[in-house]
Amino acid sequence: MAKTLKECLEEARDKKVAIGHFNISDITALHAIFEVARELNLPVIIGVSEGEREFIGVSQVASLVRNLREKYDYPIFLNADHTYTVSGIKDAAEAGFDMVIFDGAKLSFEDNVAQTKAAVEMAKSINPNILTEAEIGYIGTSSKLLDEIPAGALVDEKSFPTAEIAKDFISKTGVDLLAPAVGNIHGMLRNAKEPALNIKRISEISSETGLPLVLHGGSGTSDEDFVSAIDAGMRIIHINTEIRVAWRRGVELALQSDANEVTPYKILQVAKSEIKKVIKSRLKLFNKI
Repeated sequence: MAKTLKECLEEARDKKVAIGHFNISDITALHAIFEVARELNLPVIIGVSEGEREFIGVSQVASLVRNLREKYDYPIFLNADHTYTVSGIKDAAEAGFDMVIFDGAKLSFEDNVAQTKAAVEMAKSINPNILTEAEIGYIGTSSKLLDEIPAGALVDEKSFPTAEIAKDFISKTGVDLLAPAVGNIHGMLRNAKEPALNIKRISEISSETGLPLVLHGGSGTSDEDFVSAIDAGMRIIHINTEIRVAWRRGVELALQSDANEVTPYKILQVAKSEIKKVIKSRLKLFNKI
């Protein structure tokens, strides 16, 4: 029987590696991610934001991932990424998601605590084994190419959540995982270097809380920062924008190769190939292969 997500996280902690979390908008990316994960024999998390869930369907994407897990007896998991309402958490939990994230990063600390606590209680009432996550510290919201750092994103050490704040938040909400702002941003800068991660703060929060930490906005982060963040306590790393860029690059390459092609699966095979390159590179790095 395939391992649970909790078991995979415990193994990642023991090995000092991270589980790759990759968002999808269609079945092309899902198959690309799954095929690479199986090739490398590594657990993997599929993420779907509220917009991605609306496009694919909440129960439909749950069925797709569950089918792959059951057919191949494989540790592939599904996460309700960036959910902003308790009702959205409820829908994902009822559909059978393995993990949910309540995103209250733009709220005040008190409101984030209150709404996250309500989300955790809702999810656990539906499935006691579901893993719950929350964010502290705003890092933007869009997984796209950016001309500048998102307005309001926390990118300096003085503004990052401290280990004490993180511990207080966890004790008041009961979350299983935490995604703190540590210099990461959502999206990728077009013509500038990504902000550096604050490895010292990651280590402090990890040591103080003992929970698996999650790095959102991983796209564009340097390999060196990824490795250092994993060593410091990051156990899940999110990649989305890099996948979207690869998908578009593949579609463009396919149409450049044959401008008259109208068969979707032939065009999307090239997109799938480009996505697989990104996934393989990231999974090997996150797992120190």
